[in-house]
Amino acid sequence: MYYKYLVVVMVLFLLGGWGVVLNRGHFIIMIVSIELVLLATFFFFLINSKEIDALIEQVFMIMGLTIAAAESSIGLALLVAYYRIRGTIVLKSFSSLRG
Repeated sequence: MYYKYLVVVMVLFLLGGWGVVLNRGHFIIMIVSIELVLLATFFFFLINSKEIDALIEQVFMIMGLTIAAAESSIGLALLVAYYRIRGTIVLKSFSSLRG
C-alpha cells in the first residue's frame, strides 16, 4: 500500500525535473516545474509521516508548502516587473541583469 504512493512521488519528481531541464527557455514553465518537484518532496514527507505516525513531518510539510507558495508569488511578481520594464521575458535576456 505504501509503495503505490512512492511511485506517484517518483513520477511527480521526474516530471518536474524533466520540465526544468527541457524548458530552459520558458521561465513560467520552469517555475511550475520547480513547484512540482517541491510538491513531490512534501508529498513524500507526508507519506512517511503517515507511515511512521509522526506529526512533525506533517507540520514541516505545511510550513514548506507555505514558503514555496510565497517564493513562487515573489518570483512571479519580479517577472511581471521585469516584463513591464523590458517588454519580454525571454531567459536569454536575463544575462543583462548581472552587475
